Amino acid sequence: MSADIKVPTLGESVSSATIARWIKKIGEAVAADEPVVELETDKVTVEVNAPEAGVIAEIAADEGAEVAPGDLLGRVDAKGAAAPAPKKEPAEATAPKTGVNAQQAAPGPVARPGVGALPAAAKIMADKNVNPEDVTGTAKDGRISKGDVLAFVNKPAATPAPAAPKAARANDVREERVKMTRLRKTIANRLKEAQNTAAMLTTFNEVDMSAIMALRGAYREAFEKKHKGIRLGF
Repeated sequence: MSADIKVPTLGESVSSATIARWIKKIGEAVAADEPVVELETDKVTVEVNAPEAGVIAEIAADEGAEVAPGDLLGRVDAKGAAAPAPKKEPAEATAPKTGVNAQQAAPGPVARPGVGALPAAAKIMADKNVNPEDVTGTAKDGRISKGDVLAFVNKPAATPAPAAPKAARANDVREERVKMTRLRKTIANRLKEAQNTAAMLTTFNEVDMSAIMALRGAYREAFEKKHKGIRLGF
């Protein structure tokens, strides 16, 4: 049994919409009331939900197509709903083997034949967690001294050489074309319409106010005294 996915009522003064993207593809499982497709109108973006649980069996309108309320968008096949995965039984816990010493199981440091360290050097290497094989001994018989360990610890780490910056090519394009949404197209059309119909000009009017300014200066003090501090305006 299949259920139709149709364009819902989009509201007053909205007669069409554009399919922005399909959230679900053919063959993907969906739950009831789960969003499957996005529609764009001149005002908002609307999500259309699956009418029931199942699998997307058909997509009747591709992305970018213009649809009207009531049009068929796709179908959901309820029979193709995935069955719930069987529960896995917990694996039986294996009993730990007895008689094994933990200290014997833990791997110990591998001794390097012919390499020795003086007591002070061995203590520093143990504190600093330094591998004796990484330190070159300069003492008698090639043994590692305290100075060898300190020189190894204080040796600065080699810094990688900075990568050479890539030369910018002259034909590299530093722009990207992005498809406009339906809302952006409507805004652009409204702005262009306003530009075409509105007068793009500025007017300046000059008036000689000298007589009015002289009249204000003549009566200003008397007006302030009579009305208790209220100034005479133009």
